[in-house]
Amino acid sequence: MRLVVNGATRELPETVTLNSLLSEMGIDQPRGIAVAVDGEVVARGTWDRTRLRDGQRIKILRAVQGG
Repeated sequence: MRLVVNGATRELPETVTLNSLLSEMGIDQPRGIAVAVDGEVVARGTWDRTRLRDGQRIKILRAVQGG
């Protein structure tokens, strides 16, 4: 399966959830993370059951502090 994650194409196994994608990317502490799939923000409580499909566009945002 091919996904576009933050503008970069990634090849992944056919069955992957949003949680497993984040884990594979080394994002094990989701605090301060927001994720959108095809332009729609996905609630954190559903990441473990949100199945991704071929061709989807994933945007992962990390909150940063600053002044």
